[in-house]
Amino acid sequence: MGKWRPRGCRRRSLQSRREGPATLTSSEVLFSRTQPQPQPLPRAVVSRLCITSGQGCGLLPAPSTPPATAMSSSRKDHLGASSSEPLPVIIVGNGPSGICLSYLLSGYTPYVKPDAVHPHPLLQRKLTEAPGVSILDQDLDYLSEGLEGRCQSPVALLFDALLRPDTDFGGNMESVLTWKHQAEHALPHLVLGRNLPGGAWHSIEGSMVTLSQGQWMGLPDLEVKDWLQKKRRGLRNSRATAGDIAHYYRDYVVKKGLGHNFVSGAVVTAVEWRTPDPSPLFQVSGFLTGDQGRQPFLLWARNVVLATGTFDSPARLCVPGEALPFVHHELSALEAATRVGAVTPASDPVLIIGAGLSALPKMLYPEYHKVHQMMREQSILSPSPYEGYRSLPGHRLLLFKEDCQAVFQDVEGVEKVFGVSLVLVLIGSNPDLSFLPRAGADFAVDPDQPLSAKRNPIDVDPFTYQSTRQEGLYAVGPLAGDNFVRFVQGGALAVASSLLRKETRKPP
Repeated sequence: MGKWRPRGCRRRSLQSRREGPATLTSSEVLFSRTQPQPQPLPRAVVSRLCITSGQGCGLLPAPSTPPATAMSSSRKDHLGASSSEPLPVIIVGNGPSGICLSYLLSGYTPYVKPDAVHPHPLLQRKLTEAPGVSILDQDLDYLSEGLEGRCQSPVALLFDALLRPDTDFGGNMESVLTWKHQAEHALPHLVLGRNLPGGAWHSIEGSMVTLSQGQWMGLPDLEVKDWLQKKRRGLRNSRATAGDIAHYYRDYVVKKGLGHNFVSGAVVTAVEWRTPDPSPLFQVSGFLTGDQGRQPFLLWARNVVLATGTFDSPARLCVPGEALPFVHHELSALEAATRVGAVTPASDPVLIIGAGLSALPKMLYPEYHKVHQMMREQSILSPSPYEGYRSLPGHRLLLFKEDCQAVFQDVEGVEKVFGVSLVLVLIGSNPDLSFLPRAGADFAVDPDQPLSAKRNPIDVDPFTYQSTRQEGLYAVGPLAGDNFVRFVQGGALAVASSLLRKETRKPP
C-alpha cells in the first residue's frame, strides 16, 4: 500500500446568493483509496431548418473523440426543407426538462382524476373548484399558493404534489392526474441536443446510482419502476443506476411518440433576436454533427426555451498546476485510471476536492452515505477508524507540483505537502451559454456577475419561467434554479402553460 506522506417556496423572483472565495473544509477535501466499480436517433421532421452549406502519477491515455451522432437518411431528407414561417418554439437542451416540455407541448394534457382526493386539504379544495379543466388552463399562481417543500419554485412544488402527493412523508400514493392526448392542443416545436434524448445522463458512468430515489427520476405518465419491471431490472436500495435512467429517458421519447420533435447531435452556436411588432423573433444557428461532418443550420422561432442544464463545463479551482495531467475535473477519469492500471490499491492516495453533491448534484456511488459519515467524523489530526482514508478540515489548497504533489495550508498557516496518484476536482460545473451575448449574464439575477446555476441563475417569472428581461426567452431546470429531476418538471409545466396561452391569444 502507498504511504501517507505529509512532507512540509415561494418566490416572486429569484434571489442571488453571494458567496466568498471557497475555503476547503473537511467536507470538501478528501483523500481516499479507490475501489474500482463495474462499468455497464430519433428522426426529426424539421420543415423550418435551413442548411447553409499512461503511467506514473495516474496519467491517462489521451481521450478518444466520441463518434459523431449518426444521421438517418430520413433525417437528412428533411434538412433541406425550409419555410419563411418561424417555429412557435425551439427548446435548446434535450435532458429531462426538455423532454418533459416536449411531452406537454405535444398535446398531452393533465387533468385531475374525477374521484381523486389529494391529502393536502387546501390544494384538494382548489382542485375541486374547476372540475374538468386541465391543469395547463388553470391559474398556477392560485393553485400553488400555500404549498411548502424542498424547492423554492411554487409551480415545481405544485406539479410534484400532483404527481407524487405524499412522497415526502414516505408514502406511495399514486398521482391524482390523468393524461389525455389532445392533438388539437399540440404546439409545433423542436428540441435540439448534443447527445441522445436524456442529455448529460448519457455522459455519466452507467454503474453510478442516483442521489434521488428512483421513483423521483421519472417523467409524467411513465413510472421508472414500471419501466424497469418491463426491462426485468429493478431499483438498488430504492435508487436507479445512471445507465438505466439514461435509457429510460431515451425510451420515454420513443414510447410517447415525441421522436419527430428531437434532433440529436445539434450544437447551438448563436441565439439572436430582433423585436418586430408585435413580438420578438429569434434566430437560432449552429451545426449538426454526423458521418458527413458538420452541417450548419439556421432556424427562426417566436420563442426559445433554454434547457441545457449545467453539466457542460466543470468548475475550476484556478490554482497553479491545475492543468497538470494528473489533475482531472470529471469522475470518469478515476474509472479510466483504474481500468488501465494507472491507479491501484498500491498507488499513492487519490485526492478528491469537492463535497460530492456540488460536483455531482444528482449522482453518487452506493457508499455515499457512508462516505458522508466518514467526512464528518475523520480528520488528519486524529486516529483513523477508516483504513486508507483521511480528510483535511480547514485546509486550503495552494498548488499542485509536477511530481504529483499537492500543497496545502492548514488553519495555522503551516504548509503541508502530500504525494498523490490522481486528483479529482469535483466542485461543481457551469452551464455553457456561450451562444448568448455575454454567456447569458444579461439575463441573470445579477447581470454584473457571471451566470451561475447555484449563485446567480437566470431571473425568471416564477409562474411562467419567462425571462424577466427578454420576452419570448424562457429557462427551465438548473438554469432557473431547479436542480432535481422531480422539480424541473414544474418549470416545464409553467412554460407550457404560458406558451399555450400565447398561442390562444395570437390573432388569426
